[in-house]
Amino acid sequence: MRIIFAGTPVFAARALEALRKAGFDIILTLTQPDRPAGRGMKLQASPVKLLAQQLDIPLLQPETLKTPDIQAQLKAFKPDVMIVAAYGLLLPEAVLHLPRHGCINIHASLLPRWRGAAPIQRALLEGDTETGITIMQMDQGLDTGSILLKQAFPIESHDTAATLHDKLADLGGECIVEALTLLDQGRLTSTPQNDVNACYAAKIRKNEAEIDWTGDAAQIDRIIRTFDPHPGAFTCLNGNTIKLWQASIINHGSPQQAGEIIAADSDGIVVACGRNALSIHTLQKAGGKKLTAAQFLSGHPLQPGEIFHKAAQGPSEK
Repeated sequence: MRIIFAGTPVFAARALEALRKAGFDIILTLTQPDRPAGRGMKLQASPVKLLAQQLDIPLLQPETLKTPDIQAQLKAFKPDVMIVAAYGLLLPEAVLHLPRHGCINIHASLLPRWRGAAPIQRALLEGDTETGITIMQMDQGLDTGSILLKQAFPIESHDTAATLHDKLADLGGECIVEALTLLDQGRLTSTPQNDVNACYAAKIRKNEAEIDWTGDAAQIDRIIRTFDPHPGAFTCLNGNTIKLWQASIINHGSPQQAGEIIAADSDGIVVACGRNALSIHTLQKAGGKKLTAAQFLSGHPLQPGEIFHKAAQGPSEK
């Protein structure tokens, strides 16, 4: 089976690596052009590009797939199927129908739940108890194509966007290998999505990472885990922005003001919420390093009664 693989970030690279290890014939890799990144804003190759070069797989980095020229180049490879994983470019109808078996997407949610750009974060933020991978036949809609294979697993109470990403990336590789094996055997079946159960995973905005202490402690804990590793949940204390990275929920019924520090010691900084309280274990001052509560308090002593609060204006959107 002749496969074109289209993807860009680490999530996609894991799938490409799994396909290659399983012995599938990857005849071409597509990834986005090198983009400026980091403090120096130097051009950086995507994880998929780096892996394709390592595996000596032919590579293209078009700005778009809409031009007749790139479509002719793809057609010349005579692909049986195109696998797409977090590619980041729109696939026009001509490309969707170009391979013999069309284009197949690896999506990091249990479709039709969380169609769209941020399925991992939205599942965490909304308190979903499970997530998983859907292998889907692509059409012109946004993650609306028929389901070819689906596999779920539970979201644990300690999961962050980072840990879920890694679990889903590994599972995505396993699922696409299974799906292509079934396709090769003529045993891969499709099931239309039930649009009634669909919901949209809108792109994450930085201002969603600001903590509103009047919320439930469980909700605030989910915000902290959702925005780990990027951009980091944040709050303010004495005019300084503080990022929060790890916390635990504490049952607490005292009438302190939301955001008020109840206790501060080496075990954690306990903060009252709209319901219950949160013990902060890892935090970070602007421009500083991530610190345990004990490390933070040794340089920045805090007293019960001090208040964490929302900023008058959060970090600017970029």
